[in-house]
Amino acid sequence: MYFAALLARTEDGWEASDTELDNVETLTDLADLAREAAVDDDTVVAYIEQEGTWFGVVRVDGEDDPRIFISNAAAAARSSYGAMLTDELLGRDEDGTDDLDSLDLDGTEDGEPDPADGPGEGDGTAAAADAPAPPPGPLGDPGLLTDLGIGDKELLALDTDALSEIADALGCTDVLEAVR
Repeated sequence: MYFAALLARTEDGWEASDTELDNVETLTDLADLAREAAVDDDTVVAYIEQEGTWFGVVRVDGEDDPRIFISNAAAAARSSYGAMLTDELLGRDEDGTDDLDSLDLDGTEDGEPDPADGPGEGDGTAAAADAPAPPPGPLGDPGLLTDLGIGDKELLALDTDALSEIADALGCTDVLEAVR
């Protein structure tokens, strides 16, 4: 099960909203969703968490390329949304042949291949065999929130309740709790 939230900076502070990832299949989809929540092309922080196993932060500033941080890339790579982020960071599938359609993106997968599939079928192992394995730990840009009050070391030290600590640092705990 996933939890996702968007934190959009405004003139008056931050606006928070929980978000459904049903229509998100690529990083571009996630960035577009964040841009839709933006006020005047200001910063939006998208947060994705899978049941306390890993969390990801995607920062979108206007039309700039999204910046990504994942707390545990190896764990994230075993889930569809985490795989989407780790693949982007590792430079996988840059030719557009990404096969996210074969993944179960409804949030119910647990990283196990479908027993109905044979080895290497539908479980991503055939494509993943040629790509570098995600590291068992953080991956991405730990400095993506530095100017917002969360430095590299603080982000790297966050664990399962990362969203609350990020919201505290941004000063938007109340608005986040209202949508949680």
